[in-house]
Amino acid sequence: MNNKSKLFLVTGGCGFIGSHMVDKLIKLNHKVIVIDNLSGGFLKNIKLHLESKKLIFLKKNIKDLKKSSLLDKVEYVFHFAGKGDIVPSIEKPYEYFFNNVHLTLKLLTILNIKKIQKFVYAASSSCYGLAKTPTNETNPINPLYPYALSKYQGEQLVMHWHKVYKLKCNSLRIFNAYGPRVKTTGAYGAVFGVFFKQLLENKPLTIVGNGKQKRDFIYVTDLVDAFYEVAIKKNNYGEIYNLGSGKPQSINKLAGLINGKKRVYLPSRPGEPKITYANIDKIVKKIGWKPKVPFNLGVKEMLSNIDYWKNAPLWNKSKINKATKIWFKYMSKYE
Repeated sequence: MNNKSKLFLVTGGCGFIGSHMVDKLIKLNHKVIVIDNLSGGFLKNIKLHLESKKLIFLKKNIKDLKKSSLLDKVEYVFHFAGKGDIVPSIEKPYEYFFNNVHLTLKLLTILNIKKIQKFVYAASSSCYGLAKTPTNETNPINPLYPYALSKYQGEQLVMHWHKVYKLKCNSLRIFNAYGPRVKTTGAYGAVFGVFFKQLLENKPLTIVGNGKQKRDFIYVTDLVDAFYEVAIKKNNYGEIYNLGSGKPQSINKLAGLINGKKRVYLPSRPGEPKITYANIDKIVKKIGWKPKVPFNLGVKEMLSNIDYWKNAPLWNKSKINKATKIWFKYMSKYE
């Protein structure tokens, strides 16, 4: 790709991953349109770029893009918008299918109208369920809860658009993303936001199970590098890629890295894998991308910005038990 500036659309561009995608694109001298209704993202995540002539921010819903002439010259779309909390998806499935499926369909129809052809979808590795590891892209699909199913159905829509409407698209199944700006508010979820707030308040870290379970953590700058490289790769369309580090880390190791000496152990949750482990051979071979940030350095960078989590909710054992009660009710079959 030459150095000529391109115009990108980033949906959910004020969210955790989307805002880092914006950082990368502007650093590379591209122009960016961000659409975000701020229901889950934060304007502060892109505050460094709000005065930039390279960024246009639209506080809109996806369905409102149909009439926008701003999209007429867009060349690439990164689709990060959607609902990502896992536990609440069991209680409020409609919201997840509306945001992750219906609005993805709306966006795809707008792409047809605007004749935008290059599209990268942020999918979820949760589609694999309790998978054998390391998990590759041909592993059986087995979503266990509404969030996982909604993200997979969104991916299926994207792949269908490639088949029928010749959309030049790809889908990246993200494993366990982490890094600065990872979600801090709302439902009980991402372990980093939970741990860092507990650390700030000198409270015990709440560890599910024995802490020996492992997750394939992928640092956010590595993640957005992969999205960009997949987008600009020529003659690379209609492909699904796993996106992880390929080096799972235990929750106990994370607790140790952040010096969390006080710990409270909670019951293991049924339906949660003992390990997530991405086979990333496909993206390494086809795209030439490799993760660069070691886990310890990624965690260190987050600790250097720990004040970002000072307004995050403080979770304790009783609050977590209450928040995950519905999980045990519906997931007990997987014990």
